[in-house]
Amino acid sequence: MELSSKHCIPCEGKIPAMADEDEDKYVKEIKDWELNREGIHKLRKEFNFKDFKEAMAFVNQVADIAEYEGHHPDIYIYYNKVVLELYTHAVKGLFQNDFIMASKFNDLMKKQSPPAKKKK
Repeated sequence: MELSSKHCIPCEGKIPAMADEDEDKYVKEIKDWELNREGIHKLRKEFNFKDFKEAMAFVNQVADIAEYEGHHPDIYIYYNKVVLELYTHAVKGLFQNDFIMASKFNDLMKKQSPPAKKKK
């Protein structure tokens, strides 16, 4: 089953974070996400847009998905750039939910319309 079609499961920290081998397996399924293993293991991806308004529209859609799934990324906004970081706070590392959300955010980006061409 494709990751983006799965749903997050509640995690209250009673399980350990993923093993490195599992992270390596799952990260192959989420295009262009960086796996950072310094300190708490996290996933990170930068998304670029034509302007601030487009970036904010994306962030609002990210928020809707996060609320629905009950799993929230850290979001950084720099005018037309949005950086998302994912990890599971309860386990202080990565959990399958993080990879599910990364896949959903990739799918969301695919649905974004291409930037409008400037009028001459």
